[in-house]
Amino acid sequence: MTLQEILNIRFKDPSLLQQALIHSSYSNEYPETAPVPNERLEFLGDAVLGMIIAEKLYQLLPDATEGELTRLRAALVRRTTLYGIAMTIELDRYLYLGRGEEASGGRHKSTNLAGALEAVIAAVFLDSDFRATTDFVLRLFDTDLKEVAQKGAAVDYKSQLQQLIQSRQQETPAYRITQASGSPHEPVFTAEVSTGDTILGSGCGKSKKIAEAEAARSALEQLE
Repeated sequence: MTLQEILNIRFKDPSLLQQALIHSSYSNEYPETAPVPNERLEFLGDAVLGMIIAEKLYQLLPDATEGELTRLRAALVRRTTLYGIAMTIELDRYLYLGRGEEASGGRHKSTNLAGALEAVIAAVFLDSDFRATTDFVLRLFDTDLKEVAQKGAAVDYKSQLQQLIQSRQQETPAYRITQASGSPHEPVFTAEVSTGDTILGSGCGKSKKIAEAEAARSALEQLE
């Protein structure tokens, strides 16, 4: 099955899709046949994706605040989410990588796959229009958007962090409450999340659960 068949997209200019899959390492090794890597497309795709997701969240969550919408958009377009979608559509099979990048496991690196997915989105946008690109992106993010619609503005940062950590080092992050302050009626808890002896992030909240979620959000921002 071709990538166009998997994506359910028929490109008028297939060279755009091909360019979206070219890693800079491949361009460096084969400058005559693949002089332009996917980095410019990745830049454009990031902007197009952000706009589409922002518009959809605005429609889905009419009562959400600006801050909640911003956090949700960041969660949906972060590298972890893009990597999961890229693997679902088997984008790793179609990347053009240099020999060194291939040997170092580049075909399954989250950075390469997330970037390639953004580049593919840009390729669809340049080959068609914003409406067609929106339909394409919403198909890709259907499962994640349904989860958002069910949970509202609640973002499960702890699950996202666990997924990211386990994909990188097969460990489970650990949480601990480092401080409890405030009055009994208005407590403030501080939590840290770590793997081994490495502290990944910290956060505060009115409950232990919120503090741990904020610590996970902080860790995600640092790691990505």
